[in-house]
Parts: sequence; C-alpha cells; structure tokens
Amino acid sequence: MFGEHELKTQFIKILNKKIHLVEMPGDKILYKRDNVRVLIKRGKGAFNVLPSPATGYGVKFLMVKFSSRLSIPPKERLTGYLSTPIDIEVKSGDVMIDRFVIGREKYALYGQDNVGVIARYHVSEFLERTPDELGVIKLVINNPTDEWKLVDKIVIPIRNSVMFYSPERAYYPLVILTTKEPYEVNNTGNPPDGTLKATHRAEPLPNFKMRW
Repeated sequence: MFGEHELKTQFIKILNKKIHLVEMPGDKILYKRDNVRVLIKRGKGAFNVLPSPATGYGVKFLMVKFSSRLSIPPKERLTGYLSTPIDIEVKSGDVMIDRFVIGREKYALYGQDNVGVIARYHVSEFLERTPDELGVIKLVINNPTDEWKLVDKIVIPIRNSVMFYSPERAYYPLVILTTKEPYEVNNTGNPPDGTLKATHRAEPLPNFKMRW
C-alpha cells in the first residue's frame, strides 16, 4: 500500500479509495482516482503512495478525544497508542499529482467561539499496543507535577508534519503531552519505531499549549 509502486497496469486500494494505473502507448501511464486523471511519462523518478497529516480542508491541528478519560498519578508517565485519521499523497518523482482524504471527515472547534481553532476530529481508545488501524499515534503522557491529572483529549499540531510508514500502516511522529498547566503538546518529529520510513526530512513542530 504505502511506498513505491511499479508503473504498470494495476489497482492500489486504500480503505474506501481506489487508484487505477493503466499502461498507455508511448511509455506512458494513466493515473485515475475518482474524477482525477494524470498522464505520467515513465522516467527516473519513483511513483509513491504516501501517508500525509490529516489536514483535510487546510486545518493545522488534529484533536483526538479519548473514549475513556485518563487519570495520571503525580510524577508518573503513561505510554500508549491512538488510532488517527490520515490523508493520502501521491507523488510522481518529486511532484505531488494527487492528495485525498480517506474515510469519513469530522471537524470540531477547539476552544472558545472567538479564539478557538478548527481541528480534524477523531475519537479513539488509549491502547497499550499498536491498534489494527491505518493511522496511529504513539503518545507519552508525562505528569511532572505533585498532583493527579485528568486527560480527556489531545490537540496535536500537524501542519507540515513528517509521517512515518510501513507498507500497511502510517504513523505520526512520537507525541509527548506534559500535564503541567497549561498542558503542552510536543510533536517531536521522531519516529515511534526505528524500522519505519519517513515521508520527508523529520523535524519537530512548535509546541502547542492546550488552554481549554
């Protein structure tokens, strides 16, 4: 699924979307996906199907609400995994020829009406192991305070974030949530697993302070 694909007649299925490659005369390939059509001339560049942050209509944040709230003791850490939405980017050589959303899109306002931000929205269990889902985040919750802390969601900066992938699954970078008021979220830019490939050069994003 994810990674480099041979330019030949074939179908590439990603959840509810299907890419169709058709060999054409003159050493060309016709790329088809829904109403998108791109004619590709074979060359030295690779054809790649890659995961992309779930920015959808241009949002900068992903908000994941936990199906069960978490209570964290003082001076403790909790590590787990969340399922997440992702988008798909298709590249011919260095050029992006298609980008699309898979699954059902949901958005929500994080914060107050006059100062809040629109975020991609998703609900997930907090799991001890990697979920059997297409998109995954490894999350570390760190409580450095002397008090118990309650966590019911996380808001993650994702605009321009690197993604990591295996052939069958996509991962956001390792995310660290620090429960010192205001809660701070760090998209580290680091892979959650050293065996994964990166979509581009990995860099951390500015920390985000969860104020509500």
